[in-house]
Amino acid sequence: MLNRRIAEILRSGQPDESLLVQGWVRTKRELKGFAFIEINDGSSLANLQVVINEDVPEYETTIKNLNTGAAVEVAGVLVASQGKGQRIELKAEKLKLYGEADPETYPLQKKRHSFEFLRTIGHLRSRTNSFGAVFRVRNACSAAIHQFFQERGFLWVHTPIITASDCEGAGELFNVTSLDLKNIPRTENQAIDYSQDFFGKPTYLTVSGQLEAEVMAMAFGNVYTFGPTFRAENSNTSRHLAEFWMVEPEMAFCDLEGDMDLAEAFLKYIFEYVLAKCPEDMEFFNQRIDNSVLATAENIINNQFERLTYTDAIKLLEKADVKFDYPVSWGLDLQSEHERYLAEQLFKKPVIVTDYPAQIKAFYMRLSDDEKTVRAMDILAPKIGEIIGGSQREERLDVLERRIIAQGMKPEDLWWYLDLRRYGTVPHAGFGLGFERLVQFMTGMGNIRDVIPFPRTPQNAEF
Repeated sequence: MLNRRIAEILRSGQPDESLLVQGWVRTKRELKGFAFIEINDGSSLANLQVVINEDVPEYETTIKNLNTGAAVEVAGVLVASQGKGQRIELKAEKLKLYGEADPETYPLQKKRHSFEFLRTIGHLRSRTNSFGAVFRVRNACSAAIHQFFQERGFLWVHTPIITASDCEGAGELFNVTSLDLKNIPRTENQAIDYSQDFFGKPTYLTVSGQLEAEVMAMAFGNVYTFGPTFRAENSNTSRHLAEFWMVEPEMAFCDLEGDMDLAEAFLKYIFEYVLAKCPEDMEFFNQRIDNSVLATAENIINNQFERLTYTDAIKLLEKADVKFDYPVSWGLDLQSEHERYLAEQLFKKPVIVTDYPAQIKAFYMRLSDDEKTVRAMDILAPKIGEIIGGSQREERLDVLERRIIAQGMKPEDLWWYLDLRRYGTVPHAGFGLGFERLVQFMTGMGNIRDVIPFPRTPQNAEF
């Protein structure tokens, strides 16, 4: 007997088909002589209704244990549904109960639970409608990312999770060590003796794969990374995670304009893909979570992104008839409220801001001819602010060395990165996208902890 996923059955199943379904009971309704149960297997938002007559073998002994949360296998025949809300249902011929769920203790009963409560039962929350939809959309986003780059001939590269470099220079790093923390070896001046550590030097969990992606771009032209990154930022907000996934393409023989063009096409592609692959889930978010989700997606897909320099953005913000919490002046970084004003109120569509002041951006960004700005760009989206950050990289050896020293870093620590400028250097560019922020933006979910299966946040490392 054919074992089929519920999403496929609901989409194309026909009466008189014999099949096998496996999943978890969402609801049960007992009537005289028969019962209805709804089964979900995670493949779709909708459940499959199963009709179980009392003449099914072991009906009496099994039905009482088919409670919400129980794992079950049903063999039967599809029939046209007599009730409203579904086209077909499964008439059971054989039941197999795999695992019971005690209705007195199973925490996911048929009622609405707060996201705060569901975070306390992270091992079970994926069985709810909201989280089922979130993780199907997350899956579709992942597939879209790979498909976008693979169609364009990019090479997917796996950059190291353990690294000796701090790409951003922010210092928010998780140390990786095999030293005995109860008996840390010291040098003569009482500093930690890292020569006795596993790698013989200080190492960290990566904050970005960008620098290593540049290495690969210098051999393969166009590459991208898609993997976990880490920030030891003690920030308990709805926008921050200590462990998250990053997408970082890097393109040789590419300038800032090419970088912006790719980033805009990239965002549009992902939104189109998800709307096509997960229409029911996106409609669910639009109805239950944020009624602007679909309009936001259409805004991304159908608009050419506005492009303006940081200098022009500051002028517009200074003229704005809005009282901001944070000051606006040339040389200060844009805050979320400034970014959202530009995207939501002023232009009412995504905005790409370019050419930021050099002193507020990373050492690897290409210095402009005025030596005051760098060839950087941020894509600002309505409702969330910055969603992509990128730049043309500094390919000139002398300028890069000067920038590294100016930011208090040691050129010898990045000898290999500087070597890329000594041997066959080319203009190149790339950008980074925080994957969870994208999923949060796409679904309208209010907290970034609710778009990753197992969130890592300060004081929280369950599972």
